[in-house]
Amino acid sequence: MAVEVLCTADGHEKTALSRRHAATWQAARAVGDAPPVGHATPPDRPARPAQPALLDPRDVPRRRPGSAEGRIAMLHAVAHIELNAVDLHWDIIARFAQTPMPMGFYDDWVKSADEESKHFKLISDCLEGMGSHYGALPAHAGMWRAAEDTAHDLMGRLAVVPMVLEARGLDVTPGMIAIFERAGEARAVEAMRVIYAEEVHHVAYGSKWFHFLCGRHELDPKVAFHDLVRRYFHGALKPPFNEEKRAEAGLPPDFYWPLAEGTAT
Repeated sequence: MAVEVLCTADGHEKTALSRRHAATWQAARAVGDAPPVGHATPPDRPARPAQPALLDPRDVPRRRPGSAEGRIAMLHAVAHIELNAVDLHWDIIARFAQTPMPMGFYDDWVKSADEESKHFKLISDCLEGMGSHYGALPAHAGMWRAAEDTAHDLMGRLAVVPMVLEARGLDVTPGMIAIFERAGEARAVEAMRVIYAEEVHHVAYGSKWFHFLCGRHELDPKVAFHDLVRRYFHGALKPPFNEEKRAEAGLPPDFYWPLAEGTAT
């Protein structure tokens, strides 16, 4: 199921399939079944639609967020992030199936993939309501780099994707919500609030399973986190940090402040 999602190119087809597979898993779990976790080889990179064009981050046009065009560009970037998140959550299931994990690990990432699929639909609907659509603008080509860098390291994947990249979403989303509130874009505000609430869970799942693996390998979680982020994440973390939501997700300040700009070594 995970690999089928990864190999589906169209964003709307990918996310609809993702939600169907998640529902199948969750229905079985609800009646006490444990569907077998098999083995399938995920692609090195997920299938992608012909549009949007994927550019080096330095080449993605910058638009003023206060303008209608800037707000459309912001939503387009969010849709791109959500689509990549769908693939990241299915990829962690398929790529690391050889690592024995409790069933709760699969429950959490299936739920996350389902929610990211819902987020993509919410933002796509906002774009269409504003006269645009996903694929209308170029997008960031580097979104899959973290997955490639951590393709053989489950703890590295958990450290970099949910505990760094998704945690960054907790930092920046309140400011984005404020922009849409000022513009009177109620639909976008509601969609971003849903995303903001649910992304806390995804960061928390990363923290939970990272700590689980640290316990299994008798590692100090903070030391291991710093080592893995410095190994796999390119650059320092950027404050300001949303310390309240990060704490809610199981990320204390001594995990991320030592990695921040001006303090990382």
